[in-house]
Amino acid sequence: MADALRETHFTFDPPAELYRGKVRDVYRRDGQLLMVASDRISSFDHVLPRAIPHKGQILNQIAAHFLEATRDICPNWLESNPDPNVAIGKACDPIPIEMVIRGYLVGHGWREYSAGKRELCGVPLPEGMREADQFPEPIITPATKAEEGHDEDISREAILQRGIVDERTYRKLEDYTLRLFARGTAMAAERGLILVDTKYEFGIRDGQVYLIDEIHTPDSSRYFYAEGYADRQARGEHQKQLSKEFVREWLMEHDFRGLEGQSMPEMPDAFVESVTQRYTELYERITGKSFAPADTTDIESRIRRNLAATAWRVRD
Repeated sequence: MADALRETHFTFDPPAELYRGKVRDVYRRDGQLLMVASDRISSFDHVLPRAIPHKGQILNQIAAHFLEATRDICPNWLESNPDPNVAIGKACDPIPIEMVIRGYLVGHGWREYSAGKRELCGVPLPEGMREADQFPEPIITPATKAEEGHDEDISREAILQRGIVDERTYRKLEDYTLRLFARGTAMAAERGLILVDTKYEFGIRDGQVYLIDEIHTPDSSRYFYAEGYADRQARGEHQKQLSKEFVREWLMEHDFRGLEGQSMPEMPDAFVESVTQRYTELYERITGKSFAPADTTDIESRIRRNLAATAWRVRD
């Protein structure tokens, strides 16, 4: 099995502040960010104990693919990718909400619906829907961005009442979210996939809204295979999908939902390898490119070498 990048411990000259997220190690200085996409994987707001080989590279390269393809819709933070696991760009002040948009009733939305709820984040849900049915129109169901623990659903009205952003800014977030989802949907359709749901994160820099973080990756999105979708739905079968949902399902089968008192199950080698294979398949399906795994012999040293020609030189 290939080596995996669990976390980085770089010291830069000049120095940078480090924030370690669920998946990314983020270094910040002088209005710029350097993000290292690690091979960590999270589910139910918990980082799993084993890292997934090549996952960080896949996420980083899918995100770059879609950020470049959507610059005409809204500005984004990305400036360069000097290493397969690294992205460098503008530092923005994050808006502490995730703009979740759903085209189909699955995942968290379905769990809420099947529990009898007919409203999600203030959005009314039609009666008589089944799991994986398409909504008449995509719905935006925001979530608060938690530093630790679970993100929480929040309505548009609550966002404005709490003053998280003003109404003009929120309308811009809604507009960007709908247009980005439409572009992602069209790009997925070209590759025989359905973009089921996703989330976008935004920040402010010099008074302007920027798209930040990753977009349309398997960590932030869910995809169905378009071929056979209607037939599977008519038969009441589970949809064939490319996303991180299968990791959640595996955890639930092993009695873990991220709740207090539950123990994280051990991930065997075979399952870890299957996760790498699923991520690789999504990369190739969504981009139309063959995945070229980077050398994982000594990933930190490789990143150090690739940063030598940038302003982010690692101190020995």
